[in-house]
Amino acid sequence: MELNNIEKLLEKYFDATTTVAEEETLRTYFSQESVATHLEQYRPMFQYFSTTKEEQFTKQLALKPRNNYSKWISVAAVAVIAFGLYFGNTYQEQKLAEQKEAQYAYNETKKALDLLAQNFSKGTQKVAYLNEFEATKQKIYNYK
Repeated sequence: MELNNIEKLLEKYFDATTTVAEEETLRTYFSQESVATHLEQYRPMFQYFSTTKEEQFTKQLALKPRNNYSKWISVAAVAVIAFGLYFGNTYQEQKLAEQKEAQYAYNETKKALDLLAQNFSKGTQKVAYLNEFEATKQKIYNYK
């Protein structure tokens, strides 16, 4: 292999633009006994890739049966949302009705208090006449 070709492939490799065939060329080059001295630093890396590629995981894993909690959780979430929407709207309608009733009661109370105030003002006018009568009466009793 040409040394220039290997150096170009290394540049492409570190730029992550190599193909699988080019990477295989690099692995075979660095697995040889004779490697250029300025490229010797890359040799352990490619040897590591070659050896780890052949490793296999042989330990048995105990697989537990998968519980479908996520399905039940999603069903419960949908039920809670539907429940909230239904009763939330009912609650808002009830609050709106209560506000209308409260407004009606306020208006009726205001009318009643206005009527009471008008009658009190009439009554105070009559009391003013009584005060005048009382003052005149006292003058007559004191005159004797």
